[in-house]
Amino acid sequence: MAIGGLPSCLAVTLKYEGGYSNDPNDRGNWTGKKRGVGVLKGTKYGIAAHAYPNLDIKNLTLDDAESIYERDYWNPVRGESLPYGVDLATFDAGVMSGPRRGVRWLQAAVGAKQDGLAGSETIAKTIAANGKATILRICAKRRGFVQSLSSSNFFGRGWSRRIAEVEAKAVALWLTRGAGKLTEEDRAEIYNDSIAARNKAVAHTKSAKWTWTVGVALGGGDTILSRCPNLVVIGIVAVLMISGVVLWNKARHNKERALAYKAVGA
Repeated sequence: MAIGGLPSCLAVTLKYEGGYSNDPNDRGNWTGKKRGVGVLKGTKYGIAAHAYPNLDIKNLTLDDAESIYERDYWNPVRGESLPYGVDLATFDAGVMSGPRRGVRWLQAAVGAKQDGLAGSETIAKTIAANGKATILRICAKRRGFVQSLSSSNFFGRGWSRRIAEVEAKAVALWLTRGAGKLTEEDRAEIYNDSIAARNKAVAHTKSAKWTWTVGVALGGGDTILSRCPNLVVIGIVAVLMISGVVLWNKARHNKERALAYKAVGA
């Protein structure tokens, strides 16, 4: 059980949330939740003006931020009751996408009722489940969600990298039961995870290249299928191209996972 695990989880999360920013083009920096609406107070330690309009964001201290994270994110996901590593995966998901969504991903991972509330059933099933498998499932859910967002065209790579790194760090926490010091056996397991992710990336890349090659050939009329009605050919090409994009994304995600596991195990 991750009693008192907030400091270690928050240290990871704050790496991605950053320091002070008051970019006027970021709607989150405005108290009115829209660009140019309200007061431009900015964001610090991930605490944004649009969510906390009455706070003095610029002068927010790290202790202030930790108290907010504990109250509004750690407590709602019941972080103190979650196994090491699972707490990080759930907490970071909650910070990035909302605590209720983070809890729903945890519940989906362990087979609990997906109501977004970390009740007794959720905690019991989480404790009974394999922690590493739970972490992987939560992070897979997160990746699928961020890919579906329209803003993923601009921020998707950063989000994907963050999820990969949080996954690897969460697995390390689970293996060490929060101790943070990996044994040689732990390092061997993480090394194997890195190799497995790299192999998946290679396989997805090959499949993506093949899919795109066939799609281009069909689109250019270089196969027997070009004798089909144009709409049929167009439909087939579209499916192949979409499949290729999906495979390229999977390849990229697994490259990021491979690098993240390698870094954690170093």
